[in-house]
Amino acid sequence: MPEQSDVLVSGGGIAGLTAAAVFGAMGYDVICVDPAPPVTSRDALGSDLRTTAILQPAKALLEKFGLWQRLAPHAMPLRVMRIVDAGGEASEPRVVREFRADEISNQPFGWNLPNWLLRREFLSQLTDLPSVSFRPGVSTSSLFTRTGEARVGLSDGSKVSTRLVIAADGRNSFIREAAGIGVTKKHYGQKALAFAVNHTLPHESVSTEIHRSGGPFTLVPLPNYKGKPSSAVVWMETGPKAQELYELSDDAFELVVNERACGLLGELHLATGRALWPITSQHAETMQAERVALMAEAAHVVPPIGAQGLNMSLADLRCLTELAAKYPDDLGCADMLAAYDKARMGDIRLRVQGIDLLNRASMADVQALRDVRAAGLSALYALPQIRHMLMRMGLGVA
Repeated sequence: MPEQSDVLVSGGGIAGLTAAAVFGAMGYDVICVDPAPPVTSRDALGSDLRTTAILQPAKALLEKFGLWQRLAPHAMPLRVMRIVDAGGEASEPRVVREFRADEISNQPFGWNLPNWLLRREFLSQLTDLPSVSFRPGVSTSSLFTRTGEARVGLSDGSKVSTRLVIAADGRNSFIREAAGIGVTKKHYGQKALAFAVNHTLPHESVSTEIHRSGGPFTLVPLPNYKGKPSSAVVWMETGPKAQELYELSDDAFELVVNERACGLLGELHLATGRALWPITSQHAETMQAERVALMAEAAHVVPPIGAQGLNMSLADLRCLTELAAKYPDDLGCADMLAAYDKARMGDIRLRVQGIDLLNRASMADVQALRDVRAAGLSALYALPQIRHMLMRMGLGVA
């Protein structure tokens, strides 16, 4: 006989762990599986050196289900989003505009945390939830659904009968493919470098996004590291250029990092190793199938601009929790999942398209296009109503 559960979460990344913790806190019996044990240490091999800015709506979700208290001591508030155009002849700022959270809210835009730390804290939360079983080293291997249940085969040979399968198993999602859901993809020919730096000037809770060519160079505040101001960096570039940067010695890499950072935070020094990954954009044709809900990168992938990735994922989760409360006697039923698809697809398509436009503008290499980009930034910033609307849309509260 298959093992019984209310929810089977396929995927133990940040989104999957959060989903397991949230549904466990709601009182459901949850099984969460992932083929790889999570890396939960900053300097361990395979550590995810990226960071995530938890925006206001996502923080509210985490607070509601008792997760934020674990994160708060480690979180760095983001009070200002600074956009810099450095697309002139020289690599130096020529247009600088600051979007301040206090224009629209009494809270910061968000709170920045390292991805490896998020995994560590969410795993700790799962140990306090007796209704949640986390199984690293186990993946989903088969999916069979019918009106009243889904049966999921696992790589350890076991089977689970569940009311709802949450596919949080990444951009190459097994569950999405097994459910027959197609995706629309875009390739940019870009890669992103992720690393952390110490710097001589304080960041003052300002997140800085510098645009020149190839993609944005973003510095996001972190707590002090070894007594010095620190920031996480995501540097997007064309694929060959990013690979070339990745292969530089630390000394040579620091030189080009300091040039690209335009001196805005003083002198920068590497504080971690470097990670490299390809940049793509994709979204699923639908968010649901029989007894299956897609979320996170199984449903949508966007370039790392504007802190949208995980926050879109947590918006998926928030929607699922609200609908679960409306269908307490039939979690995962067709009406619930149809409502989920209807509620999320419009917002996802809008954000995927918007981030695609921003990324293409940031990639501009021709000087005339860089000049248009700089003029557009100044024009949008000069109109308070438009500026405030863009900030609210970025937060997901428009």
